[in-house]
Amino acid sequence: MQLIITDAWLAKSRAIHLSGTKLVLAALLASLTLILLAAGVYHYVFLKGAREGWPVVGNLLRVVVKDEFAQRDRFMRENLDALARKLGEMQAKLRQLESLGERVSGLAGVNPLEIKAQTGQGGALVSGHSLSMDELQTTLDDLARLTDQRTDLLTVLESRLFEQKIRNMMVPTQPPVITATVGSAFGWRLDPLTGRTALHTGLDFPAISGTPIVAAAGGVVVTQEFHPEYGNMIEIDHGNDLISRYAHASKVLVKKGDLIRRGQKIAEVGTTGRSTGAHLHFEVLVMGIPQDPQKFLAAGQNLATPQLAKLMAAAPARPSRPENRLAGQR
Repeated sequence: MQLIITDAWLAKSRAIHLSGTKLVLAALLASLTLILLAAGVYHYVFLKGAREGWPVVGNLLRVVVKDEFAQRDRFMRENLDALARKLGEMQAKLRQLESLGERVSGLAGVNPLEIKAQTGQGGALVSGHSLSMDELQTTLDDLARLTDQRTDLLTVLESRLFEQKIRNMMVPTQPPVITATVGSAFGWRLDPLTGRTALHTGLDFPAISGTPIVAAAGGVVVTQEFHPEYGNMIEIDHGNDLISRYAHASKVLVKKGDLIRRGQKIAEVGTTGRSTGAHLHFEVLVMGIPQDPQKFLAAGQNLATPQLAKLMAAAPARPSRPENRLAGQR
């Protein structure tokens, strides 16, 4: 491409030869110059018009800003509505959790009315109208507070239920000989050796020699000895002045000071001591006074914790002397 440049009187002229590469570069330079010039003019006119309030520029600016704010508000509203729906679902689940807590509280021995008085009810209700940001934040704060209260409540219920479980595990309600039936019951009877009336202070479980004897409840072995009347004897302390006794064993598998779990094998049935045949003599003593073990075993079958509490409360207030509580008939 060739350009010829002349002056006004055509006295002088100059020819410029442009190759393909130079022509492209020249076009790009011209385009860039026009773009920068247009941007500068637009920037100057638009900003100056916005600052000075030119009618056309001001209206155009308001339309652009209004449309941008409308899109932003619409986006925020959609997100707030979605959060509000999720919040409503969380509140419904929280109320279900509250109902479950009330039912469990009955099992733990806690009055549900006291729970409501301590923790309060409900919270901010998400109704049909759209929530504002402040309302949503308030509702979230209420939900967090109620969640903390329900957490505290369930912690208390867990503690109560755990205490009940431990207490039940420490009460001799499990039969000490699983497969045997009761032979001689607790109470007055004719002594099998003397033929005279005497108090039988426990239950007799006739069984084959070597039959496993298990602990009726968890506790600590406080006595493991050979007694002239009880023979090989074990006593387990379950706490709260409650002791179980196992007598006439042929073989003892624990020693004094051992920690015993409920149902653990501790000995084998025998006929040592004052005995007429192979059997287990099983006693339950509360504050040193023999109680009817059958009541404890029956309470364990019925899972009646209040009944166990009544059995404990009915025991004599003053313990007997050790030598007296070992003088009963076997």
